[in-house]
Amino acid sequence: MKLSQEHLLVEKLGPVLSLTLNRPESLNAFSPEMILGLKDALHNAQNDDDIQVIVLSGAGRAFSAGGDVKTMGQAKGVQVYEHIGKLNELILFMKETEKPIIAAVHGFAAGAGFNLALACDLIVAAEDSKFALSFSQVGLISDGGGSYLLPRLIGPHLAKQFFYTAEPIPAERLHQLGVINYLVPLEKLQEETTKFALKLAHGPGKAFGKQKKLIDQSFTSSLEEILEQERLIQTLMVETADHQEGISAFKEKRKPAFKGK
Repeated sequence: MKLSQEHLLVEKLGPVLSLTLNRPESLNAFSPEMILGLKDALHNAQNDDDIQVIVLSGAGRAFSAGGDVKTMGQAKGVQVYEHIGKLNELILFMKETEKPIIAAVHGFAAGAGFNLALACDLIVAAEDSKFALSFSQVGLISDGGGSYLLPRLIGPHLAKQFFYTAEPIPAERLHQLGVINYLVPLEKLQEETTKFALKLAHGPGKAFGKQKKLIDQSFTSSLEEILEQERLIQTLMVETADHQEGISAFKEKRKPAFKGK
C-alpha cells in the first residue's frame, strides 16, 4: 500500500513501513507538512501490529538538508519557537516508538537532517554519503536533539569540533566512530536496507521495542533503575508468544517463527 503526501511518501511493504522525505528540489529540507506527516505516520505505525520496522529515507539527491535555508531569516522568534516545538515532538515520538527505526542515508545529511538520522535507532549509509552539522555557518545552534544525541555517541570533544567547524564528515569516519551501523555502495542502499529491515521485522518485535527503550533510558537512569526495569519487563516478556516460540524452536533445533507478539 502506497500513500502519497506532498512532502512525504508512505509505503507499507509487508511488515516494513517505508517513509520517504519528498522535497527533492530542496534536498528534502524540513517543512511543517513533512514534520507533521512523519509524526502521524509513526503514530499509525505504533498502533499497527502488522508493522514491525520503519525505514526513513530521502527522495532525490540527498537524505535531508535539514532546515530550509531559503526561508531562514524570514520567521520571527515566536514562529521559530513553534516550529522547533513541532520538531521536538517528532524527535521524542521517534524515541518513544517501540519499533526499530532505520535511517537509510545517501547524498548529504546536514544540520537537523543529520540529527533526524541520529534520532533513528540504526543508520545504513551509502559509502559516498556525507554528513555535516552546519548550524554555525548561519550563526545558529543545533536543534532536533543533536546536542543530546551526538555527544552520547562520540563524546563531547568531537561533538564540539563537528558543531563548531561544520566540516563535512565522510560516512566512513562516522562508521569508524560507531555512529553508522552499515556502509554499502550507493546502488545497493535500498536493497541492503530492505534486507536488513526484513531481517529485524521477522524477529521478536515486542522484545526489540522494550530493548530500545531500556537502552535509551540507560543514559539518564542509574544502574539500579535499569536493573529494576529489566526485572519488571522480563517478568512480562516470559509470558509472550515470541518467547514460547523461541524456546520451542531451540528445543526442536529449527529457526523460530516470531510474530512480534
